[in-house]
Amino acid sequence: MFFVCKTQIYCRSCHLTSTLPSCWSRMAQGHKFQDLEESGAALVDFINSSQLHKLREVKDAQHMLHDRHTDTKKTVTQILMDMAQIEERAGQRLLDMQEEQKRREQEYNSLDEQLRQCTAKSQITESELQFLQKEFDNILNNEQELDTLQGEVDEDTTEVIPSSVYVAKLYYL
Repeated sequence: MFFVCKTQIYCRSCHLTSTLPSCWSRMAQGHKFQDLEESGAALVDFINSSQLHKLREVKDAQHMLHDRHTDTKKTVTQILMDMAQIEERAGQRLLDMQEEQKRREQEYNSLDEQLRQCTAKSQITESELQFLQKEFDNILNNEQELDTLQGEVDEDTTEVIPSSVYVAKLYYL
């Protein structure tokens, strides 16, 4: 809070007495809105003291403070808008990444199901192949047995045929 003498201003927050307190620069940085109100009240009091060159100094300082406040407000507004855009882009990227994760999870589940089905088919095919291999081995064994029997029959037939031919010739004559 400021107290105004006829030629000096005393600032309670920075404990300085001068024509332009140092806390005014802190207010230009957005220190406290209350300080701004208090400086306005101090200016009104100072204006009532009606010292022209002091009034011009205070007017210029107030104008400079207002310009700094406006620039700071514009800068803060731009920073907040930029932050909002960054947050929006980050949020959108997060949503996109979550959507991609869901899509990949569904693809993984689909591939896992296909793998299970192929594994089951493979096991069925493997058991069928083993069955067919056993059948094939049985057929080969049977064929070998048949070849062996055919060979025995041929041997028996060969022995029988000459005697059969002799018997046949005897009856034919």
